[in-house]
Amino acid sequence: MNSASKPDKAELASMFRSFIDPAFVITDEETLKPYECDGLSMYCVMPLMVVLPETVDQVQEVMRVCHRYQIPVVARGAGTGLSAGALPDAGGVVLSLAKFNRILDIDPMARSARLQSGVRNLAISEAASEYGLYYGPDPSSQIACTIGGNVGENSGGVHCLKYGLTTHNILSVEMITVEGERVVIGSDGLDSCGMDLLALITGSEGLLGIITEIQVKLLPTPEIARVVMAGFDSVDNGGDAVGGIIAQGIIPAGLEMMDSHAIKAVEDFTHAGYPVEAEALLLCEVDGTKEEVQEHIEKVEALFRDFGATSIRTSKDEAERALLWKGRKNAFPAMGRISPDYYCMDGTIPRAHLADVLNAMQDMSKQYGLRVANVFHAGDGNLHPLILFDANKPGEFERAEAFGSSILQLCVEVGGCITGEHGVGIEKIRQMPMQFTDQEIEQLNAVKEAFDPRGTLNPGKGVPTLRNCQEYRAINLKPQAAEAHHA
Repeated sequence: MNSASKPDKAELASMFRSFIDPAFVITDEETLKPYECDGLSMYCVMPLMVVLPETVDQVQEVMRVCHRYQIPVVARGAGTGLSAGALPDAGGVVLSLAKFNRILDIDPMARSARLQSGVRNLAISEAASEYGLYYGPDPSSQIACTIGGNVGENSGGVHCLKYGLTTHNILSVEMITVEGERVVIGSDGLDSCGMDLLALITGSEGLLGIITEIQVKLLPTPEIARVVMAGFDSVDNGGDAVGGIIAQGIIPAGLEMMDSHAIKAVEDFTHAGYPVEAEALLLCEVDGTKEEVQEHIEKVEALFRDFGATSIRTSKDEAERALLWKGRKNAFPAMGRISPDYYCMDGTIPRAHLADVLNAMQDMSKQYGLRVANVFHAGDGNLHPLILFDANKPGEFERAEAFGSSILQLCVEVGGCITGEHGVGIEKIRQMPMQFTDQEIEQLNAVKEAFDPRGTLNPGKGVPTLRNCQEYRAINLKPQAAEAHHA
């Protein structure tokens, strides 16, 4: 093999095994199988191979080899993503960061921690708890998802309303470029000079580099936190109550909403004491000092009554608070008990349109012949409609996709966007032209090209090419959905 020729699979594996433990260069089909998809398992591609380096030097060398021979590289954390963002390339390498799982340092005085990118989200708070600190963003998958994946998707969670998304809670990242160069973006300070590249990297979905280390901000554990759960006899009243809370100047730690389908499924699964007769449910958490929390709890309870709450329950202790959140945190697995498959969407809308959008989704549900359950971050308008379907029935997944596309179109029409925290990946790439003009997409492609001129980092994800963009604009999705329904 000369230096200009592309190595075959065996030759490439041999290169990697020269600097990575051979046991962690995976090429056989059976062992590759778990890597063929992420949490959106309807999209599957078998990769050429998977490598699991354990040092930054090894990651750099992987990138240098792949760059030299123009071999696609897809970074993978825990594989919990829901947009097919970690879907492999058939001719490429999956670079798993599962072995980058060490907490390197916790500085309680600076309220920060340095972590390798494969550290689980929940493990950060567990390690920081001895200092009276915790990490704010808490996706529902926090028991499994990694901080590197959180940065890649700019994840949020139930407490993002008050404490922000990942981008508001990190100070710096160490990243390996497509050429194998090691760079640090951001700093220990509250601000850094020059362009805000840290904000650019956060949410970049593995398109710009491989993140190996993150420095996160830590927050002091509140003195007390309590949850008010309220049931409503309509989604209109529940949606109006969300706006009412914010209008009062109260910023809850979390403000979550469920519709009747989700309430029933979750209660049957977790037995958290949810009001199954309600059409909508709100979970509003307030944290801070005892005096502050008591004052806000009283205001929240009164406001919920004013907006027609049919039931109100307030947690009396930490155990009851955890139980109420257990239902919300287990909403997605609860759906697995009432449907063979579900398709989780991720649009974001202005809070003022919550009731209108939820009602419109119920009309769409009848149009597409598929049930939809809603459980979402009401405080910041980040919707997570769960479209229930059966992949074994021909045409149902395609109909679910079309239903999801219509939901995202509606989100854009009311002033929202096509993703809040799950990312674009493969799942929403056809919807990018709904939100962005050709000129805007051209600029996004220019950023991609500046970091990855050969296009080998997570190719085909996130941003469509202008040619594909024109094709997507030409697709009339709603008539296709109708055809699928009648098929």
